[in-house]
Amino acid sequence: MTVSIGRQIVSLCLLLGATLGCGGGASSPQTSSKAQSPSLTLTAQPDTIASGSSSVLQWSATNATSVTLKGLGSFATSGSLTVSPTATTTYVATATGPGGTTSASTTVTITTAPPPGVPVFSHVFVVVEENHGYSSVIGSSSMPYLNSLASQYGLATQYYANTHPSIGNYFMMTTGQIITNNDSYNATVTVDNIVRHFLTAGTTWKSYAENLPSIGYTGWDVYPYVKHHNPFAYFSDVVNSSNQKNYLVPFSQFATDMKNSQLPQFSFIIPNQLNNAHDGTLNQADAWLKTNIAPLISNSAFSQNGLLIILFDEADTSDSSHGGGHIATLIISPKGKKAYKSTTLYQHQSALRLMLQGLGVASYPGAAGSAPSMTEFF
Repeated sequence: MTVSIGRQIVSLCLLLGATLGCGGGASSPQTSSKAQSPSLTLTAQPDTIASGSSSVLQWSATNATSVTLKGLGSFATSGSLTVSPTATTTYVATATGPGGTTSASTTVTITTAPPPGVPVFSHVFVVVEENHGYSSVIGSSSMPYLNSLASQYGLATQYYANTHPSIGNYFMMTTGQIITNNDSYNATVTVDNIVRHFLTAGTTWKSYAENLPSIGYTGWDVYPYVKHHNPFAYFSDVVNSSNQKNYLVPFSQFATDMKNSQLPQFSFIIPNQLNNAHDGTLNQADAWLKTNIAPLISNSAFSQNGLLIILFDEADTSDSSHGGGHIATLIISPKGKKAYKSTTLYQHQSALRLMLQGLGVASYPGAAGSAPSMTEFF
């Protein structure tokens, strides 16, 4: 009986021993561990760039032994890389470790940069010369100073006046319309004009006319001053305003205003008939420019943030191409392209647009509203 019970106990121990243990104490449990999958972050800074610019890819991985950037190679588990894609590109990174692989991606977007616009200047100056075509001016030994400027700054090689004779060109420069081709015209001009836009924008201006008899003079010619080269003296916005007439001043005031830092934002400069190449020589006109414009170019009013336009009103009357013939026009600015030659067709309405754009005025009279912009010079 005793033996039988003992055998039963032995059998029970054999049956349950693996889990409960019997006579030999408890057995140690068996455990196993599985490696964790990698984690990965990938960013681009910045993620939107202009064509030709760069972005920096940055990545960081954990539980990984390496990171591969598709098409770029294998790298450490954290790092950065500068890229310069030429088109919108998605970059893919893969982290590899004992627990497997993980991928991440980021996209660098290329934007098409808008064409550069006309900068806004603190001062814009316009000087108008008279009655000589492009070929008689550019390259001429009679105008060494003007040609030195043309070689340093911007030159519009395909610029044409709008009409013959002078007066219609001066009106196109300031109203965007020819108005008249009668140099003896002496009526008040009421159409939209540059002064009206200055008044709306709060832009200061002066017309500096050499030998103007007095401040505010709107009368007829007093040689060597002639009215039809001074379009501001016709505008109703000026002649009917006791205040605005004060901005018609003799050119002798220009040096004083420059010395005293009192130049307006816009200056329209009119040499007299002897110094604008109308009745005098090209050499005389060039000497006048060197005497009066060289100090301006070296003055802080220009050298820091200025724009100077020097142009002829019309070519010789024998040249009527595009209305008023082929003329020289210089675009001079510290912000402009150096030694730049444009082959775009321009006329006086584009110069008018440039005058206003250069002062941050976004509205334009007459044909200036649809005229080609001269942004290529900047």
